[in-house]
Amino acid sequence: MAFVPTSYTGTPEENERLLFAQLRGLAENETNRVANLANAAALLNGFLPDINWVGFYLLENGELVLGPFQGQPACVRIPLGRGVCGTAAARLETLIVEDVHRFPGHIACDPASRAEIVVPLYAQGRLIGVLDVDSPRQGRFSEEDKQLLEEFNRRLSVYL
Repeated sequence: MAFVPTSYTGTPEENERLLFAQLRGLAENETNRVANLANAAALLNGFLPDINWVGFYLLENGELVLGPFQGQPACVRIPLGRGVCGTAAARLETLIVEDVHRFPGHIACDPASRAEIVVPLYAQGRLIGVLDVDSPRQGRFSEEDKQLLEEFNRRLSVYL
């Protein structure tokens, strides 16, 4: 494994390049999906400011099951179409929720969470789960976050 330092003190573009280099360095010679997802969650936890939970839910038998994450203990199973994660997976699209308390059917795992972004995760052309990121700050996630996390998932998918 080629390790890259974890200091994000450059421009946003430099920091993104560093994040993607770290992902590649950690995952390119590892074939274990869980290990790669765990390191991906840890990288994002250190990279994204103002978040309180980041991790993956994996699609198993028609429902999302908790995978590697960083943060407080979380809901283990989420039906497709339920909550932000299940809705994003069912729609096959990224969802940004400015205030989770206003999202119909929101599943409250951490009462401190106010905003959420959920990005579908694909491998070999099929949905395998979602990346879920929560923040205690309402309105935390932007279109730029969406673009970054979608690209992160695209790069991560190569190693899954």
